[in-house]
Amino acid sequence: MSESEKTSAPAQNRKPKRRRRKPRKSQSNWDLSQFQVPVVAGKWRFHDFDLPLPLMRAIHALGFEYCTPIQAEALERTLLGGDVVGKAQTGTGKTAAFLISILAYFLEEKAPDGQKVGTPRALIIAPTRELALQIEKDAKALARFTSLNVASVVGGMDYQKQRDNLGKPLDILVATPGRLLDFHQKRDVDLSQVEVLVLDEADRMLSMGFIPDVKRIIRHTPKKEERQTFLFSATFTEDILNLASQWTHEASHIDIEVTVENAADIDQRVYMVSDEDKQRLLINLLKQETFDRVMVFGNRRDLVRRLDDLLRKADINVAMLSGDVPQSQRIKTLERFREGDVQVLVATDVAGRGIHIDDVSHVINYTLPEDPEDYVHRIGRTGRAGAKGVSISFVGEEDAFSLPEIERYINDKLPCEHPPEGML
Repeated sequence: MSESEKTSAPAQNRKPKRRRRKPRKSQSNWDLSQFQVPVVAGKWRFHDFDLPLPLMRAIHALGFEYCTPIQAEALERTLLGGDVVGKAQTGTGKTAAFLISILAYFLEEKAPDGQKVGTPRALIIAPTRELALQIEKDAKALARFTSLNVASVVGGMDYQKQRDNLGKPLDILVATPGRLLDFHQKRDVDLSQVEVLVLDEADRMLSMGFIPDVKRIIRHTPKKEERQTFLFSATFTEDILNLASQWTHEASHIDIEVTVENAADIDQRVYMVSDEDKQRLLINLLKQETFDRVMVFGNRRDLVRRLDDLLRKADINVAMLSGDVPQSQRIKTLERFREGDVQVLVATDVAGRGIHIDDVSHVINYTLPEDPEDYVHRIGRTGRAGAKGVSISFVGEEDAFSLPEIERYINDKLPCEHPPEGML
């Protein structure tokens, strides 16, 4: 991004511009001198946005230095109070983009006097429990040096515990549509004071049939001219753009092209292998010491079950994640994988989107996905936050038809080779 582009964000005249306050003195002994990031041509630093000190301290603690493209383009607009409709795949940093904007705003503008419990200032709606819980975790990490409160309400989790959390002052609420409507109908949640509304993965909410629920939720928030709205989607279909026009006001559109390079620094490999040799190849690869934390993707639940059983019998430390696994168990499995208690996670595409797990060294596509976009989402699990990652795709007789479509989608030719010697 050029210097001229950095200053070209359109002014938003529908709401007063957010005032950029003078940095307050830190209440701790931490200051920006402990967070040195060199100026690099064409890159935005978080320093360039004059963010509040407690937020910068959290950004530093998380190891962030330079903004991703979606973060730079979104923050230019959202910090001024503007609405944003963004097209960005998972792994591009969009979650941090909207969370940083919300937290910066709330640190500068205090909550209204007399704010009632169960009345969030920001509402983030996500299509799945896993994604909502990940957003909550990210929000708490960014808010760790502030007094701002974050909570979530999602289906399949402890109802009473969530209800208790709603009985406290609340700044950010992350929710799945069904559970949020349940609490709202019981008057445990009041959405009339929402200042910032985020609709994440709108395309998935559409495909999963959640749009009627989302519409009911939005009707209980202030008018679109009176709130700030962010909508993110991996695709811009006509239906998504129509919804965006209904729910946002004079929004800036950001289109981060779907490419593997945007998601990560990933070494992509394709091994040509017969379908009957795939199991032996998988076991031999996973027994290499260099495979630290691996996600193995299969297209069907029954295949994932068979692979889980196969790897257990081969004494490989494995766990399974699919729609067959109860919700509470899926959450525990993800946490064990994050913490390194599980080396290999075998999963369907239920885990391919919206799940942020650091330090995944390898992604293995045991079967190529039927939808080329899912290929990008799968391999985006590795190589995050500037780390190196490796994706390995097994291409057998059945997969050969999917490969050309994937290559057209990512606009790149994937290198096809035989598996390393001794792996079969």
